[in-house]
Amino acid sequence: MPTLREIHDEYDFLDADDRYRLLIDLGRQLEPMPEALKTDATLVRGCSASVWVYPTVADDDRLHFLADSNAAITKGIIALVLVAVQDRSAAEILSLDIAAELEPFDLRNQLSSNRTQGIPNMIALIRETAKRYAAG
Repeated sequence: MPTLREIHDEYDFLDADDRYRLLIDLGRQLEPMPEALKTDATLVRGCSASVWVYPTVADDDRLHFLADSNAAITKGIIALVLVAVQDRSAAEILSLDIAAELEPFDLRNQLSSNRTQGIPNMIALIRETAKRYAAG
């Protein structure tokens, strides 16, 4: 998966339709999430589409998230969020302003509010997960 800067460089040159296609392509690049992990416990509340996020921890204490959605563009937004946090330590995630990392994409003005309303909830879930792992 490319970096957020690389994705934004491409995104910035595209018109609205091509931006949708880029997000859909990013969503397709997400690591597959097993159906068994798509439960009420992993469901992100407040999203218009169904969004699931499941954290795992590597041997070096880096957090790795599996995530999925039943909506293609939402899945692309999830991919953007995960590019910002994937395989970082809990402390790194907690020190990161994830919303600020996504600001250059101007998603609130580029997409409908239905598609972006769950982003803060997903970020909150990732931060809460990082807090739990940072606390030991």
